[in-house]
Amino acid sequence: MSTRTKIVIGGVAVGLLLWPLIGFWLSLLVVLGVPAVAYLALDPGQRRRLRRVSRKELGR
Repeated sequence: MSTRTKIVIGGVAVGLLLWPLIGFWLSLLVVLGVPAVAYLALDPGQRRRLRRVSRKELGR
């Protein structure tokens, strides 16, 4: 199992655990917001490298 798959499964698990405790919209905000903030925290060179690697994995 790849690291990306593990992260996705962990994110879904956290979302499902938070859902009954804090509500659907807030848990959705956490699940979508944390990766977005992490991406925005990267410097431009790291973002380019991440996009380049992602495209290679897609077979482009």
